[in-house]
Amino acid sequence: MSVNQQAHTGPPYGQPQPGYQGYQQPAYGGQSLPGVPQAQYGAYNGPVPGYQQPVPPQGYFPSLGFPSKGSPVSLNSDTSSLAPNFIGSLRAPPTSGAPPPASGASHPSGHLAYSQFDHGDVQNGIPASAAPVQRPPASQPFLPGSAPTPVSQISTFQQYGPPPASVQQLRNHMAGMTIGGTAASAPPPAGLGYGVGPSSYPPTTGAPRPPAMPGPPLPGQTVAGPPSSQPNHISSPPPPSTMAGLHPGPPMSGLHGPPPPTHPPQPGYQMQQNGSFGQMRGPPPNYGGAYPGAPNYGSPPGPPPPPKRLDPDSIPSPQLNELPPQQKPRHRIDPDAIPSPIQVIEDDRNNRGSEPFVTGVRGQVPPLVTTNFLVKDQGNASPRYIRCTSYNIPCTSDMAKQSQVPLAAVIKPLAALPPEETVPYLVDHGESGPVRCNRCKAYMCPFMQFIEGGRRFQCCFCSCVTEVPPHYFQHLDHTGKRVDFYDRPELSLGSYEFLATVDYCKNNKFPSPPAFIFMIDVSYNAVKSGLVRLICEELKSLLDYLPREGNMEESAIRVGFVTYNKVLHFYNVKSSLAQPQMMVVSDVADMFVPLLDGFLVNVNESRTVIASLLDQIPEMFADTRETETVFAPVIQAGLEALKAAECAGKLFIFHTSLPIAEAPGKLKNRDDRKLINTDKEKTLFQPQTSFYNNLAKDCVAQGCCVDLFLFPNQYLDVATLGVVPYQTGGSIYKYAYFQLETDQYRFLNDLRRDVQKEVGFDAVMRVRTSTGIRATDFFGAFYMSNTTDVEMAGLDCDKTITVEFKHDDKLSEDSGALLQCALLYTSCAGQRRLRIHNLSLNCCTQLADLYRNCETDTLINYLAKYAYRGVLSSPVKTVRDALINQCAQILACYRKNCASPSSAGQLILPECMKLLPVYLNCVLKSDVLQPGPEVTTDDRAYVRQLVTSMDVAETNVFFYPRLLPLTKADVDSDSLPAAIRNSEERLSKGDIYLLENGLNIFVWVGVNVQQGLIQNLFGVSSFSQISNALSTLPVLENPFSKKVRAIVDMLQGQRSRYMKLIIVKQEDKLEMLFKHFLVEDKSLSGGASYVDFLCHMHKEIRQLLS
Repeated sequence: MSVNQQAHTGPPYGQPQPGYQGYQQPAYGGQSLPGVPQAQYGAYNGPVPGYQQPVPPQGYFPSLGFPSKGSPVSLNSDTSSLAPNFIGSLRAPPTSGAPPPASGASHPSGHLAYSQFDHGDVQNGIPASAAPVQRPPASQPFLPGSAPTPVSQISTFQQYGPPPASVQQLRNHMAGMTIGGTAASAPPPAGLGYGVGPSSYPPTTGAPRPPAMPGPPLPGQTVAGPPSSQPNHISSPPPPSTMAGLHPGPPMSGLHGPPPPTHPPQPGYQMQQNGSFGQMRGPPPNYGGAYPGAPNYGSPPGPPPPPKRLDPDSIPSPQLNELPPQQKPRHRIDPDAIPSPIQVIEDDRNNRGSEPFVTGVRGQVPPLVTTNFLVKDQGNASPRYIRCTSYNIPCTSDMAKQSQVPLAAVIKPLAALPPEETVPYLVDHGESGPVRCNRCKAYMCPFMQFIEGGRRFQCCFCSCVTEVPPHYFQHLDHTGKRVDFYDRPELSLGSYEFLATVDYCKNNKFPSPPAFIFMIDVSYNAVKSGLVRLICEELKSLLDYLPREGNMEESAIRVGFVTYNKVLHFYNVKSSLAQPQMMVVSDVADMFVPLLDGFLVNVNESRTVIASLLDQIPEMFADTRETETVFAPVIQAGLEALKAAECAGKLFIFHTSLPIAEAPGKLKNRDDRKLINTDKEKTLFQPQTSFYNNLAKDCVAQGCCVDLFLFPNQYLDVATLGVVPYQTGGSIYKYAYFQLETDQYRFLNDLRRDVQKEVGFDAVMRVRTSTGIRATDFFGAFYMSNTTDVEMAGLDCDKTITVEFKHDDKLSEDSGALLQCALLYTSCAGQRRLRIHNLSLNCCTQLADLYRNCETDTLINYLAKYAYRGVLSSPVKTVRDALINQCAQILACYRKNCASPSSAGQLILPECMKLLPVYLNCVLKSDVLQPGPEVTTDDRAYVRQLVTSMDVAETNVFFYPRLLPLTKADVDSDSLPAAIRNSEERLSKGDIYLLENGLNIFVWVGVNVQQGLIQNLFGVSSFSQISNALSTLPVLENPFSKKVRAIVDMLQGQRSRYMKLIIVKQEDKLEMLFKHFLVEDKSLSGGASYVDFLCHMHKEIRQLLS
């Protein structure tokens, strides 16, 4: 399959993937991602590979660090033909072709870098041209710097026809994956350059792009790497790596299908086939020379010709009988020829990481969450606060239904910003409060239109005209803007805060500062494991770090303490006491708080009494024999204490076992693995009793948020215990089989961050939209008592609320669409505030514009949440099928309406959605939707709740973990080594790798790692002496140890939870757990490999189209 790609911004497809062993490549590098929660969660989400390791062919030196970036598209593999039905014999090797240009090439400065989101499409398809296609001979070593001489030879070609047998199933499916449909098939006019120079893209909005159109090849034609001199058919030539943002993917060899028609380019558009699979036809204008042999692209010679990863996959396919035995079983499609997440991330980072993202323009697609970039607020909210599935939404509901692309926004109202960005300004309008629209109550924002000389304003949401209050009046300048436009954050910025007046407060009185209540399980398990002593020791110092407002001397938050087993113990820690006093409440059926004065206190005033209490608690319960616990009465006690103090607050509950003692909310063990894959499986995710839903409702009404730390040694029904934390906006942390020596560091880090992080209390959020769309559905950790208001007892800086929009009228391309998210909350100092985020989106009448402005990471975040909610009410199989069907419809609509006509044998994906299949497959294989035998019911319930309030960066790394080759790390630089794809075949026995998914960090050590590296990293002399029990890496004074520990610390800092470190030795029992995260491979629980799933999606799309 040949992949032709044009200078586009999207990452290519099949290219030597970054990070193969032996390549150095810029990767998930050095950049911080917003936090992903971590927790003690065993295996999560990923397939286990079933492929055997490729043997490096001669001429491939793993020790060389090949750059791997813009290699032109020449992918020859023994399976590389994605043919219409995926069947056929392996082909004979052609022996010519130049190696792809070197990767890693820098973009010329004149080039505009575009995001991977731009218009292009990648088209893998079948080019038609009678000329032979060249590919590198199999035996030829690729070394950086050596360009093989081209030798032409026509390779055998298989005609398009009824499929033979199943080896080919895959092949035919993908015969022609065209990722991205805009392949223009006629040679572009000479003035449109494919050469180096400013990139010629059509504008992001407005006119449609040229459609994609490769088709099946002509008989006798082979499709494979970049041809050296092909007459006339240009399906966008693979650009040299020096073109901005372009990374062509390797073509697949031997594609079949009918030939594409040659269409003249549409006027005004650059021919473009971004990342298309299909062969490149014709010498592109502006290349100074034959494409392959000579790196003479009209620009200075680039880096050495590429290191196409030489392994059995990249060698032209010999006939089956010529294969050495160890290569016969390889899979049929070259994994390098299909879209690579690593490459897409890499390209976006290179194209968009250097410039700040300025938010002044409507409907701009932001850089990916994996790119490190600065934001300049000029009227729209930063993507750190709001990300959308599409930034150009259909004008009509019919068009939205046709595309099936969900219109949703993932909103993180209190997101933490990097130090270089400014936190939202606080605006105080005095007693009159914020200026609002009379009719829809939207808050003043940059999109309001002032009229009549500034005396009135027209609402941008509902068009109602409202008088400007006298104190707010200001004259307009000659452009109709107020002259104080830049002095007022609410007129010039996308995000800002208003100080709320008493009208925005409960019972019309200003709130008191919130309180934190620490509630510690002192049953036998908690005491025996050392947990109680650990918590008490930590609290002594942690109480000095309670959150406070900017410049306050000390925190305004008051604290209280409760311990419990079958009964509850309250403590009076009033500053005037010499010793703390304990009061026991044994009537748990009717909970009350036995003391008011002295329960909630100021830390500084009662410091000595609190210290004395924390010293005494572990001693008091040291000999306990009580194994049973209660749970609901503990929450009721905290709720009653906050009610009595008339304040909001948070309960930190440390709990170890299923609450089976006689009390309200008592639970029974209902764990039953036999329900998996039956219609009753959904009951495993539902709470056992409605008692906790009612309790959660009472907590939300009081502003009582619950954070739950669980330390289970067996089933404790997370699905039920998690209801109150979930509906109050709290968090759950889980440490299964907690052991002091291995887990304390992780638990203490989580506790510190949880206590110190920014949090708003008693919060209500409403999302307003301009006429034409409205918010219809909400996902996240919150409670809703009506259809519009999202209520949270607490909302912290890590939580997101995902909102889905539907049309209720037509939208217009001129006015676009607006969203305003308003969050009313109490700060940790007790100040009532409104935080406002505004975002303007474009609207389109052409489907091509919708598909050109989507964001796959946000789409996957939404789809995962939608599916994870679906398992509460439908069988898991139904949920999985619905996900596959919706994605097939999204891609089929694109194929039918936006891609140019081509054979059904081609899979054509939109450029900015080319990773939808790989990421969707990761969601389908996740433990919630397809559990392996080792995954517990509690694990599934825990992850289901966790994902529901994750942000886009967290779901990105959670579903497609980051895999870094540590042995390739440069010990002298601050950057991370280039990431590699999540597949076992990318691992080398002689290397050490790190894999992180936001919950765990695995360090995998190959059996052949040099002894010196083992000594430097683990401080032992051989592979067999490495201990699996390490929970942190030893601190050793050598550059490699320092570098690896710095990488681990940096990754921990990017995540909202402290990740558990797990050392995995190759061929060890823990390796099965590690392989579960290699998500491009088949999983033990039955999940498909990426290649197989892509074929399955292609089949689904073809069925829909036929």
